[in-house]
Order: sequence, then structure tokens, then C-alpha cells
Amino acid sequence: MSKTTAEKTAYSPDKVWTWNKDVGGKFASINRPTAGASHEKALPVGKHPLQLYSLGTPNGVKVTVLLEELLELGMIDAEYDAWLINIQEGEQFSSGFVEANPNSKIPVLVDNSTNPPTRVFESGAIMLYLAEKFNAFIPETHAQRTECLNWLFWNIGAVPFLGGGFGHFYAYAPEKLEYPIERYTMEVKRQLDLLDQHLADNRYLCGDEYSIADMVNMAWYGSLVMGKLYEAAEFLDASIYKNVIRWTEDIQQRPAVKRGQRVNRVWGAENHQLAERHDASDFDKDPAEILKQVIARKLGK
Repeated sequence: MSKTTAEKTAYSPDKVWTWNKDVGGKFASINRPTAGASHEKALPVGKHPLQLYSLGTPNGVKVTVLLEELLELGMIDAEYDAWLINIQEGEQFSSGFVEANPNSKIPVLVDNSTNPPTRVFESGAIMLYLAEKFNAFIPETHAQRTECLNWLFWNIGAVPFLGGGFGHFYAYAPEKLEYPIERYTMEVKRQLDLLDQHLADNRYLCGDEYSIADMVNMAWYGSLVMGKLYEAAEFLDASIYKNVIRWTEDIQQRPAVKRGQRVNRVWGAENHQLAERHDASDFDKDPAEILKQVIARKLGK
């Protein structure tokens, strides 16, 4: 039997699945087959009505960009506290987080301006909630609003193939396997080609109007073609998607986008980080000092 054949037949699923805690790669220590809280800990609450509990991943960036865009418009009620949730440490499984989001995924938003407070989980739901609450970045006409929602929900359905599929097997799996990488690479390139064709005739995803549809897709596909996601731009030959690159570069010039991409980010260049954001002035502070304060609080010091 050739090595290739042996590799393809080495794993045979059991009749009934059992959890092997040693399998799972980078995220094996936090992945588990059950829902619910693993420990008791309340979520911190800041001074603003909007409380965001997140991390600067693409799904987290969607929301912080929208919040910063709302503030850029002068909507002071969009002021927010952005608390860092360290998913590698399992903080998303605290009792407080699970109460806000039973799915234990970032981001989650709690709106304390309502009585009782409103919890909003899943990034797409948060984007729609905020756009409707502030009547901004979502078209007013029924036809254009529908087109915006088309691309918003396209993102929610498409991204698992990019992140959980391609990203996991290309960047995080403990070994490189041809079948899943080939399978998900083909799908991601199809998605990029779809966006590229659409953007050939549209400045933004819904035409001439910048919207939440652009924000959610920029966080993933814009980052991908810029080489900031999975270090996969060369592998995907991202430079061929000229219209996606043009759209990305256009959106990247927006001040709110630049700020939003820093929030809850604790990796990469220091001047692109901001572990937590509780006031607009935090963007002018030393990122290292803010991170130090965040770590001290988490340690109870």
C-alpha cells in the first residue's frame, strides 16, 4: 500500500463518536462538545449604555467598525465600552458571558439603554440591531435594504467556509491534509470571484451607498486580500481580484475603519492594537499600558 493510500485510509470513524481531548490542534484546550458555563464569573460593566464583549477577530471587527462609524456621524448614544474576551483562556465560557450569549462566541453586545437590558449575540444580528437602532448604514428603500440584507446574510453563510473551513485546515490544523485544503480553497476562491464580479459594476456591495454589508465583508474578505488573514494571500493568488482590492483600499481610508480595526486587538504591530476601548481618548493612549491594565484587572490586581 502506498503512503498516500495509507494516509487516506488511516482514520475510520467509530460507530458512535466519543470525545478525544487530544485532537483539535490550536484550539483543542477550549473546544468541547457541550454548551453552557464552565465557571462562575460576572462580566464587567462600564459607563456607557452599549457594552461589547469581544476580540479583534474579523467577527469582532465588524461591530467595532460600525460603532466607530456611528460615532463618526456624531451619534453620541453609540458610545461604548469594548471589553477584551480572551477565547484562548476560555473566558467565553464564564457564567456572565453565557448569560449574554448562550452560544459562547464573540462578539456579544448588551444594550443597557433598554429596560430590561437587551442582549444581542451573533455578529450579523448585532450589525442589524445597531443599524436599525440608529437608522444608519442601512438603505431606506425596500429594494436597496433587501440588497443590503442579501449581502449581510451572504456573509453569515459564506464565512464559515472561509474561517472554519479554509482557515482552520490551512493555518491551524495540526497537519496539512490535501482534501480539506483543496475543498475549501476552491470555495473561498469562488467567493472571492463572486465578490470581484459584483464589485466590477458597483462601488460598494449595495451600489453607491456604503453600508453594514460592506463592513461585515470587509472584515473578512478585505483582510484576506490584504494578506492579513491566515497569511494566505499568495496561496490564494489574491492579487487577481482587482475589484475586491479596489473596494478594500477605498474602505480602508475611512478613519472609523482604522479605529475599529484596532479595538480588542492584542497582536500585530503595537500601534494597531487597543486591548480595550472605554473612551474615544483611549486611541491616543499607550497600547502597551492599556494592555497592562487589562491584564492586571483580569488577575484581580
